[in-house]
Amino acid sequence: MSTWYERGVFYHMYPLGMTGAPKHNDATEVTNRFEELDKWISHIRSLGANAIYIGPLFESTSHGYDTRDYKLVDRRLGDNGSFRKFVDQCHQEGIKVVVDGVFNHTGREFFAFKDIQEKRWDSPYKDWYKGVNFDWQSPCGDSFGYEAWQGHFELPCLNLFNPDVRSYLFDVIRFWIDEFDIDGIRLDCANVLDFNFMKEMRSQTEAMKEDFWLMGEVIHGDYSRWVNNEMLHSVTNYELHKSLYSGFNDHNFFEIAHNVRRLEAIGRQLYTFVDNHDEDRIATKLKLREHLFPIYICLFTLPGIPSIYYGGEWGIEGKRTNTSDEALRPAISIEQEGELHCELTDLIAQLGQIHSQQEPLHTGRYQELLLTNRQYAFARHGEDSVIITAVNNDDEPAELTIPVPLQASEAVNLLEPADRLPISDGKVHIKLKGNWGAVLKLKGEN
Repeated sequence: MSTWYERGVFYHMYPLGMTGAPKHNDATEVTNRFEELDKWISHIRSLGANAIYIGPLFESTSHGYDTRDYKLVDRRLGDNGSFRKFVDQCHQEGIKVVVDGVFNHTGREFFAFKDIQEKRWDSPYKDWYKGVNFDWQSPCGDSFGYEAWQGHFELPCLNLFNPDVRSYLFDVIRFWIDEFDIDGIRLDCANVLDFNFMKEMRSQTEAMKEDFWLMGEVIHGDYSRWVNNEMLHSVTNYELHKSLYSGFNDHNFFEIAHNVRRLEAIGRQLYTFVDNHDEDRIATKLKLREHLFPIYICLFTLPGIPSIYYGGEWGIEGKRTNTSDEALRPAISIEQEGELHCELTDLIAQLGQIHSQQEPLHTGRYQELLLTNRQYAFARHGEDSVIITAVNNDDEPAELTIPVPLQASEAVNLLEPADRLPISDGKVHIKLKGNWGAVLKLKGEN
């Protein structure tokens, strides 16, 4: 039996951006923007998504990753009660909720850092941070130095080798499970977190909640170092992300297929995406906007746990600058859905439903069936059934003859159920229009 996250289709929300919250957290009062976020739940469900990754949520000073208080929801979004209501509503709709865990660093307003500022070497928290040194001053004017994340001194790095720090952070996770009933955590900066810290987190969280999911933000490296039975269940699949947009831009399906074959060796469900809060929108990255259709077909049917980043279902564009990510995190009201809704929205909703209903797309073995620069077909083998995906990145129609890895007489195109294709001599013949695809289920299977 597969787990909820292996069956998952995620919707990624960046709440500070999508609600248009102030960039800096200066207010003393709470503003409940979860009243707006609550309205997104039915829309998210309509896309076939059954899980939400939302964050950052911890009370912070600016962009959300400079934590002030790990046990408070950011007052620009609401209070703890309004987030609990959001999670309850999601659960009632069959949607799991995963939040950001910002455990590599804090903000400078976090209580432990402020205590060091006040008491210096007399602070009981002086070993809570990496590289604390009272022989020099930080660039921010502190009377001590410390290690900061990528040189950003507003983000002092926690010392995860300190058992008191680990104990505190595990208590934070327990608090979010007990208080809000969250279903998992996405670990920010997992690529630089201590491996023993993540191993201990895995054993601790397994005892806290059954099927609690740990997913790490990892860009480069051998993903199997993080994803295994002792550490994380999944990581962000930046490698597939890169091969998808460059493969389409260069009309080179070989790049995508090579990447999929290599990552299959991990044997785990990686978190797959075409854009997120740190990457330019896929609609901006692609040279041809028409490629949005086959690229989402690939996202939903290749191995992995697919994720839609808010606004992606409408094909919105956005490009980061050297100084700002704001264009990637725009304010959008769900009331705009009517004017933003497009053909891509309907395709994504259809793909979301197909993914949830077809067991081979959850944990099914991958098999390459046909590969050229501009056409690509592959199978996903489930326990009792097989799904075949075929995609065409050419502007012109393409006729494909695809070997069928199973005894069957007919294939049904799940994107166009009236489209039934005969199978003869172990092959199915299909004509794909330009920049499109098909998801085939073999007749007679459950």
